[in-house]
Amino acid sequence: MSVLPLVFTSGWASGINAYAVVLLLGIFGATGLTDEVPETLQRPEILITVGVLFLFEAVADKIPYVDSVWDSVHTVVRPAAGAWVGALLAGQSGSVSDLWAGVLGGSTALASHTVKAGTRMAINTSPEPFSNFVMSTAEDIGVAGILTFAMFHPEAAAIIAAVLLASGLVVVYFLVSRIRRFMRRRAQRREERRLAQRGGQPPDRTGSVHRD
Repeated sequence: MSVLPLVFTSGWASGINAYAVVLLLGIFGATGLTDEVPETLQRPEILITVGVLFLFEAVADKIPYVDSVWDSVHTVVRPAAGAWVGALLAGQSGSVSDLWAGVLGGSTALASHTVKAGTRMAINTSPEPFSNFVMSTAEDIGVAGILTFAMFHPEAAAIIAAVLLASGLVVVYFLVSRIRRFMRRRAQRREERRLAQRGGQPPDRTGSVHRD
């Protein structure tokens, strides 16, 4: 059986929470739930490291604006993790090329990361903080649920992941205006901090600088 459906699903999940993917796959392999997980992902030092990073992400991902900074830092990490996991899964299976599996996992992770980061930017334009917590929790549950489902029904899980990815890209497209608002607000905050450091005053809502 081809490992590509599992590679696609793990790539989609890596774009949302790469540490959860490595942690779950490692646990699945270490507990004997599946023999498709390479030993590299089951090593104790790997599991401990990603476990600690997962806890950091679980906190940072639920705090407004901190989540977007975290996403920015992980723009490279998540696609790289998706490619790495995909190549390892292909090497364990031997049914497809490591290179192509890595490309599939990495590109899928990049696409889902774009959806996640864009959605969070849009959410951060809202003044209330609860939507960040709800969205982050839903993402964690979704990653765990679909990745677990992929262990038993890889093709069906891949279809679900593909539908979620396509739907997310459509949603981000329609949220472009809110994302631009987030970027303007973040740029304004940087300008305010810069002026404060120079002893100036922050600009008002019209963009002009107050003078005594």
